[in-house]
Amino acid sequence: MKTKIFISVIVLFLCLVFGLKDVFADGLIIVDPPGGLHRPHPKPEALSVKYHRVQVNIENGIATTSIDQVFINNYDVDLEGTYIFPLPEDAAISNFTMYVDGKKMKGEILDKDKARQIYEDIVRRMKDPALLEYVGRNMFKMRVYPIPKRGEKRIELVYQETLKYDAGIYKYIYPLNTEKFSPKPLEEVTISANIKSKIPVKNVYSPSHEVDIKIEEFEATCGYEAEDVKPDKDFVLYYTVSEKDVGLNLLCYRTGSEDGYFMMLLSPGELKEKIASNKDIIFVLDTSGSMSGEKIKQAKEALKFCINSLSKGDKFNILSFATGVNKYKDSLVSVNNKSINEALDFIDNLSARGGTDINDALSSALAMITDSQKPKMIIFLTDGQPTVGVTDMKTILKNLEGSNTANARVFVFGVGNDVNTHLLDRISQTHRGLTEYVVPRENIEIKVSSFYRKISEPILANISLDFRKIKTKEIYPVTLPDIFKGTQLVLLGRYDGNGPTAIKLTGYLNGKKEQIIYEGNFPSENKENDFIPRIWAMRKIGYLMSEIRLRGDNKELIDEIVALSKEYGVMTQYTSFLVLEKDEDYKRWGIHSNEASKMIKEGKLSVDAMKQTTGARSVSSSMDISDLKGQLVVEAPRRATIKHIGAKTFYQQENGSWLDSKFSKGLSIKDIKYLSKEYFEILKENPELGKYFAIGEKVVVVFDGICYRITE
Repeated sequence: MKTKIFISVIVLFLCLVFGLKDVFADGLIIVDPPGGLHRPHPKPEALSVKYHRVQVNIENGIATTSIDQVFINNYDVDLEGTYIFPLPEDAAISNFTMYVDGKKMKGEILDKDKARQIYEDIVRRMKDPALLEYVGRNMFKMRVYPIPKRGEKRIELVYQETLKYDAGIYKYIYPLNTEKFSPKPLEEVTISANIKSKIPVKNVYSPSHEVDIKIEEFEATCGYEAEDVKPDKDFVLYYTVSEKDVGLNLLCYRTGSEDGYFMMLLSPGELKEKIASNKDIIFVLDTSGSMSGEKIKQAKEALKFCINSLSKGDKFNILSFATGVNKYKDSLVSVNNKSINEALDFIDNLSARGGTDINDALSSALAMITDSQKPKMIIFLTDGQPTVGVTDMKTILKNLEGSNTANARVFVFGVGNDVNTHLLDRISQTHRGLTEYVVPRENIEIKVSSFYRKISEPILANISLDFRKIKTKEIYPVTLPDIFKGTQLVLLGRYDGNGPTAIKLTGYLNGKKEQIIYEGNFPSENKENDFIPRIWAMRKIGYLMSEIRLRGDNKELIDEIVALSKEYGVMTQYTSFLVLEKDEDYKRWGIHSNEASKMIKEGKLSVDAMKQTTGARSVSSSMDISDLKGQLVVEAPRRATIKHIGAKTFYQQENGSWLDSKFSKGLSIKDIKYLSKEYFEILKENPELGKYFAIGEKVVVVFDGICYRITE
């Protein structure tokens, strides 16, 4: 459930000017005007927050949230007010700490009906609908006095809740959305979560924030921290548990008659028992003259790390290439002390000189790999373009496709800006791998060794999924990668049909076919997990852009990108240019045509940039598209004229109103006067509308087949 948390205070000035008894901030502290003050007040500001720290401890689905926050009063008068905290559903407060003259203050808990009256009353008097997101939630309330002049007021709150659990998935939400109330950035925000479970933890995932995650079988930790920021969305965390070697968990979103969206989380977690598959792996290192100096030194150290990290049962080889190809061995060798020491000596003797023969290097490596069900990998590192041997891109790609009869995965590292990004991206895409770019001043050793850790222990190779009676489509990634220990595979797609179904995961462990059956349920309606459609759209746009970039313009693909961009509010440099073709379009989507013209002249929106094969812009374009294709977190809109609310996108019009992207001509419209009796009656009947009405005083929203138009 989405809620919000306090951060700041709307200051005394507003109380005096508008004659309001109470003023609110996100959080909330409602400030009363102090008596005896008759002089004009300075320009209004909200009280700043020194820090906002949250510690979450979750044990077997029971979450204890501890909040520590300090408000700062920058004014020359003491302030008095009411502290309000919108509570998560079924939460129980176990501790609230605020001392006055050594005495601990007490508060009260209000049910959602009484809380709604307070929220609505504040909205009426402030004529600001932002609080409507809280409608339908319980409330903790307490008087706060004094907030000392030029001083601080520290508040600590602890509450417990039982997390919602469904088919192996726990969901936790912390209300961190402060954009509407805090005029100043927070000095510090930290959220730390510790998870303990009797069942092995497989995935920890946040669709709202970039978090650091560590999983250790029955325990996990994650954290988010930032400085000088304005949090603009709630902190959402999912974690999954499973007794199976590979956990599979399903999240769905579906409304109306359209196809649903699903997200699937696949992960073995951090298994203590070694069940990883043995692998065949070949390292192919560019030793041409352009790799001389620090590049070759870092690349050699990265390669040594990989060799020392090989597992018993693996087979490997090393190829260096420049004008010609230099092999450590003529074929794959088993991992043992002798082969490792010999390989390290081979690496020490490598030096950088000569041209770049990419075709022969990769063709030779692929020819060494036999056709088996073991995981098969090529790690390919280069800093240049093909300059000797076969140099034509189409011919190289054709030759490599013919050589890879064993369907090996090819993972590519492009070093610097002089690489042919179209060639490298096509190689990794065709051969089911991934391209990573090491930009200038990045450390090659750190980047390569970090990536190798993720793929060093494959669990299942050549995987496939069978959803039985449920029809699935448009699944991303398009080609399913292998599953590795300690990593998670996140799939997003659309589905038709509904109901419980068996989901069969098939893969190969050490060449032996394995099948795991899971119970899944695809609902006919589910309004939770409303982040899924936008992440799915971002991934799809990434794949469409990749196709255009690598294979040329295609009107159907471009039209699809434009449609997705408009509906889901996913504005990339490329899609922004494509969407805005006329002056009215620029106005409609919140961008001035003169601004776009300037960007086009600077080359920032040029379609030609997509066609560049080398240079910093080409590398940047490839990295941006790769990020979209692997998107995991919902990004905030890039323009103030676009807002994401749940699964919906709103665009600001010239008259200041906000228009739902789902609006179309021909819909019947229900006009409602802002703050009227009917306005609040509709919110009482449909509390979910609160988060949409909270956008502003003028809103057009399509909800359950009805178009509501809020007017002043």
